[in-house]
Amino acid sequence: MAVSTQGLTRDYGHGAGLFDVDLSVPVGAVYGLVGPNGAGKTTLLSILTGLRRADRGQVDLAVEPRRVVMCPDVPEFEPWLTPYEVVDLARVMTDQRRHGEADRASADRRVKRALVTAGLADVAYRRVEGFSRGMMQRLGLAAGLVTDPDLLMLDEPTSALDPAGRAEILDMVAAMRGRRTVVFSSHILADVQRVADVVGILRGGRLLYQGPTQTLVDEHLTPRWALRLASPPDDVARALAGRSWVTHVEVTGLETLRVDARTLDEGERGLPAVLAACDARLVSCEPLAADLESAFLALTGSEPTTDDGGQR
Repeated sequence: MAVSTQGLTRDYGHGAGLFDVDLSVPVGAVYGLVGPNGAGKTTLLSILTGLRRADRGQVDLAVEPRRVVMCPDVPEFEPWLTPYEVVDLARVMTDQRRHGEADRASADRRVKRALVTAGLADVAYRRVEGFSRGMMQRLGLAAGLVTDPDLLMLDEPTSALDPAGRAEILDMVAAMRGRRTVVFSSHILADVQRVADVVGILRGGRLLYQGPTQTLVDEHLTPRWALRLASPPDDVARALAGRSWVTHVEVTGLETLRVDARTLDEGERGLPAVLAACDARLVSCEPLAADLESAFLALTGSEPTTDDGGQR
């Protein structure tokens, strides 16, 4: 494991904090950490990176501490610096700790590559003063990437970005899979489902679930589809009722029916086969509640939040 904890606890009192968290982050994985407001996501990331101390428990990192980077959700930089200078400073500090100063041409290429990756090439020599929160998030990411970390921890990396910016950052995170380990917290569950191999769900400082993202969907949801046919659905309903993977089938209208399956995979594979065998004319097949947000709600019984205020 790239990161593992045993019994990690940080008790702030009055029920706030982290309690007996056993985290397991595989090497090279993209791990999504989600939870409602005050769940303790930022506290956990801060303890993993040494920014906060735990009351008890153990943290084991399979990488050197100097190859771990933490990007906060709201990074701050001196307003008179340019993005190039911010990223170059991060590079200089890292090079001095690791292997000495790089030659100027090589250093320049690394800084510019990090800025391009973070989408800041066009403003590389503009002062940071006046940058939006989203641009600051991009700059924090560039400063982290220039150090070439083995373990990258991102706290709400897309929270201040527009949809296009979110897509860019998520594509970049997904491209890191296998090359470095990424742990990121997010309240945007669609983002987690899009890129995370493994998901951990925190609530009240406790880890309620940890495992493959798809397994969470399979285990905590009833995969369900609404079918609309161009003919009466009775024959299809009878055929589906005879399949072992179908847990419930119900005719809901003159040309519609609802099907519940044992697992998402069985439903996705079995429905087309049954429809073809019945020679049914399909108008539409709409999945119902087969996503991470629905699984999250089923597991926690709470609404996902739009920020992580209060206890971090």
